[in-house]
Amino acid sequence: MAVPISLPHPAMVDADWADSFAITIDDPDITPEQAAQKIMDGRPVWMGYLLALRNMMVRPLGLKTGPEPDANVIGLFPVIERGDDFIVLGMDDRHLDFRLTVEVEKFQCGQTVIRSSTLIRRHNMLGRVYLGSIMPFHKAIVPAMLNGAFASR
Repeated sequence: MAVPISLPHPAMVDADWADSFAITIDDPDITPEQAAQKIMDGRPVWMGYLLALRNMMVRPLGLKTGPEPDANVIGLFPVIERGDDFIVLGMDDRHLDFRLTVEVEKFQCGQTVIRSSTLIRRHNMLGRVYLGSIMPFHKAIVPAMLNGAFASR
């Protein structure tokens, strides 16, 4: 489910766009890194096809098509920062920088809220056009990944 997010956000204080989705699970012991890994593993199959198409289209523009070979990654994205209740993944490119935060909030009833937030800082018109073109996919992919990771567990 979509949840409110406020800017500025500590993971990217100069972000100019953000959204956030959350799911509640019955796992009081899950860590942010485990949650992020499950979310990345929960990618729908069709996302791989979209990503391959995206990479084919942006390669001629000189945009990145993946992390540096030696990066510490979870799924597709390099780890930028870790904390007790969050992990930040992301990449910087010439058109925009993005961060994906996965936060866990544990409750005494044994439930945990997993919140996945995307933060973007657009650098130029290409960043604005790019974000606008992927937004319909993003709005479908993130909830699908959360549900794929946790809904049936």
